[in-house]
Amino acid sequence: MTALWLGTALLPSGWANDVRIEISGSLISGIFVGTPPLPGDERAGIGLPGLCNVHSHAFQRGMAGLAEHRGPNDDDFWSWREVMYRFLDHLDPDDVEAIAAMAYVEMLETGYTRVGEFHYLHNDPDGNRYSDPAEMAGRVIMASEVTGIGMTLLPVFYAHSDFGGVPAKHGQRRFLNDLDGFAKLLSACEDNLPADGMLGVAPHSLRAVTGAELAALVDMRKGVPVHIHAAEQLKEVDASLAFLGARPVEWLLANAEVNVNWCLIHATHVTDAEIAALAASGAVAGLCPVTEANLGDGIFPAVRYFEAGGRIATGTDSNILIDPAQELRALEYSQRLSHRARNLLASDARPSVGRSLFDAAHFGGAQALGAMQGLAVGMSADIVTLDSGNSALYGRSGDYLLDSWIFAARSGCVDTVWRAGRMLVSKGQHKHREAVSRRYRAVLDRILAA
Repeated sequence: MTALWLGTALLPSGWANDVRIEISGSLISGIFVGTPPLPGDERAGIGLPGLCNVHSHAFQRGMAGLAEHRGPNDDDFWSWREVMYRFLDHLDPDDVEAIAAMAYVEMLETGYTRVGEFHYLHNDPDGNRYSDPAEMAGRVIMASEVTGIGMTLLPVFYAHSDFGGVPAKHGQRRFLNDLDGFAKLLSACEDNLPADGMLGVAPHSLRAVTGAELAALVDMRKGVPVHIHAAEQLKEVDASLAFLGARPVEWLLANAEVNVNWCLIHATHVTDAEIAALAASGAVAGLCPVTEANLGDGIFPAVRYFEAGGRIATGTDSNILIDPAQELRALEYSQRLSHRARNLLASDARPSVGRSLFDAAHFGGAQALGAMQGLAVGMSADIVTLDSGNSALYGRSGDYLLDSWIFAARSGCVDTVWRAGRMLVSKGQHKHREAVSRRYRAVLDRILAA
């Protein structure tokens, strides 16, 4: 048994001081409040439950910063996508594993303890299937095992380039599958999952999946997480209206039995009626504010969605920048800029913006990835500690700690991270950072020289 003593910790019942957490194997076996540390206990200042990153394309971490040069025409999501297609042309399975490991190290170092990997890179550079249909997915799983991050694998079904089953483009050849091939992929992925890994299903979008295919995909695995891109771009909304006679979120809510197992990624462009219906469904809106800002997607109407009781989680999507505090900060700041007011995602009942955002992301993320989280007996020992000596946190207590971490701190607040009972991050650095970084740099040296 291992024990961790915390000066203060955010428990399900709220903040508590002098908290001793006993860990047996991968699980929390005991929590004692108002108790001194015992000899041999690990000690830290501020304890939080780990957060879930509900939307990651891990391989894109390797191209972060390479699409920030203006092109000859107006730049938007669609021009960024062409840069991404060119980058992935160079990736082999070893490269994907190395880049994913680097992304997962950075996730752990910033407070994410589980990732939802929206994995769509299945085929070889010519678009042919590997002899093992889960070759690429297996490399992502290996990266999670090397780094220790929890994995909810979301294999992506991608068959078309636009609504109505339009044939895929050349740049999409590495994503493509048919229903029979995808069923084999799911089975192969299931065989490779680590002990506490989860498997979901990810229809890419209504652009890439027909209605009939969507129904078949959901039937392949009942009761598992279902993640889908929806209404990220106005162009997508317009195309959906033209072909389906409904907006993407509107169509999904009317036709797909969206429920608590579902996570609609982005859902940026939604009407008041869609907001109310999505909130009522119990599904999670998977928001990626940093990526959405980087790509110029638009601003999710979070104020109205929160007022409707909607559930959210955050993801790092393109992995242009990996940091849950910055995702939450960007979400609140986008609302302030849109409404020209402050502290918009708090309430009279919960006046702390930081606590409101943290709780929403914590609970919504756990739901979306199918993994219970929290500092409670029987839960996985996924624990993040903040450095109480950090100048941004000095003199703070309770919810002001979360306010200050999210809005006033630079990187470096996260001190240690425990995942499934193992300390993976100490003094802000992952124990395998140097080896993972060395392999990552070697991959980029080759790709960027090509």
